[in-house]
Amino acid sequence: MRVLVSGAAGSIGQVVTVGLTERGHEVVALDRVPAPEGSALPWHTGDCADADFVAAVFDAQSVDGEPLEGVVHLAGHPDEASLPDSIRSHTVTTAALLDAMVEHGVRRFVYAGSNHAVGRTPRTRDTEVTVDHRPRPDTFYGVAKVAAEAVMSLYADRYGIDAVSCRIGSFRSEPSTVRHLSTWLSHDDCVRMVEASLTAPAPGYAVLYGISATPAPGGTSPRAALSATTLRTTRRRSRRASRRASRTTSRRRTSAGRSSPRSSSAPRSTARRRAPRGRPRPAPSRRR
Repeated sequence: MRVLVSGAAGSIGQVVTVGLTERGHEVVALDRVPAPEGSALPWHTGDCADADFVAAVFDAQSVDGEPLEGVVHLAGHPDEASLPDSIRSHTVTTAALLDAMVEHGVRRFVYAGSNHAVGRTPRTRDTEVTVDHRPRPDTFYGVAKVAAEAVMSLYADRYGIDAVSCRIGSFRSEPSTVRHLSTWLSHDDCVRMVEASLTAPAPGYAVLYGISATPAPGGTSPRAALSATTLRTTRRRSRRASRRASRTTSRRRTSAGRSSPRSSSAPRSTARRRAPRGRPRPAPSRRR
């Protein structure tokens, strides 16, 4: 399958381009930075928020080789930014690529979504966030990802494009925190996820979560999330930090209690009132 991968120089893009190539796909790369030294991929340098640039890339592929069959959109600023910048980086780029796909008859679109699209969803131990939960973004980054998915949904309905959003959490070679046990996506699983999204028959518009299996600590799987030792160390550090914070709070309360003056235990209604200045205080009466 001949696939255009945007953001090919990014952390996910470098893994996906190599993985798809190894699986027999023909990859065309697009990124704002030039091709890394030693790369043998066809490479287009430019901003995919520029619709004219994107159209030129599609035109070049139609002339120079076989037409594109799919697009994997991994480009975009990976951190929080202003709302206009986030929309341009994630939503405008998505629309530019989809417009070029419609123009050139490309039918498959795979997008690097994010779990920040549902980051404000309340969670409990018994709650599992699924694709059926409504979007509740936690940042402008998450808002732009949700908006990009809305654009994908529109193009799927209007033009019949198969568009799959893969919501990614913690993409790394191996997990390193307890939180990663629920958000980790391994490099190999990421490539498998992208390939499955490219080749699944007629998905229409779809959203999925990219999460690798994370067996309980001590599991025998070579791709287990955390070793038992690492998990115990992480939890032990967390408990130590909690105890330190508790001792600091206790010392502050003790110090505040010593320095604060004692308050009168007498009710306000029985407190002695001072006489106004300039007037003699009446002598207390004595009972005989």
